[in-house]
Amino acid sequence: MSDTPVLWEETVQGGATWSHVLKRGTAMRLTDTEGGANAGALFYNFECPVERYNMPDTLKAQHIARLTQGYVLFSDMGRILCSIVEDSCGWHDTITGHSDAAMTHAKYGEGSYQRLRNDFHRNTRDNFLVELGKHGLGKKDLTPNVNFFVKVAVDETGNLAWVPGNSRPGSHVALRAELNTLVVLSNTPHPLDPSKVYSPKPVFVSMEEGAPAGDHDECREKRPENGRGFELTEEYFS
Repeated sequence: MSDTPVLWEETVQGGATWSHVLKRGTAMRLTDTEGGANAGALFYNFECPVERYNMPDTLKAQHIARLTQGYVLFSDMGRILCSIVEDSCGWHDTITGHSDAAMTHAKYGEGSYQRLRNDFHRNTRDNFLVELGKHGLGKKDLTPNVNFFVKVAVDETGNLAWVPGNSRPGSHVALRAELNTLVVLSNTPHPLDPSKVYSPKPVFVSMEEGAPAGDHDECREKRPENGRGFELTEEYFS
């Protein structure tokens, strides 16, 4: 992945939104440049956005509660939206969702544009809606999201706890698109981040050339369910 041609790259600053259509076979690399980032992400089949990332199927089909290298993101049609082909972080949160305006205000205090100008406090839900609107989507299209670079632990009673230090400076994750996939990012604080200071970290995004999964791809062979998901995906393009 790191030696393949880079098609495009940019930094998504703290608080910012971003979206892009990953063509099948193209890879997206996210890098936590300073450590401690949270990149909330949504995924859709660009050609038919009613097909989108399905968190329950992704977890139960692969017997996991988090994402890392070798695992895939299933759609609600049983196809593969993206495969995780590299990961130096090791754990990406799938279960705790995202913040909204009320949560952000309660945690960080008054953060309006009128008071802080370009440093105003953005929240993930509103950021998602702004970016989805650019693609003709809206509230009905919000789904459970992935939080890249974040680890959340669950104890025996079901309590959730933020795990500090999960992502170090330079940690990265690379996702290969198996469908033509619309990706929406919000670089905003995770709802369980214990910091009382609003200071989301920058995330560097790059696009790299590539090809869809081969017959003996790590992600295809991770689970029997993954293999069936790839077969359904390949039928979609046949």
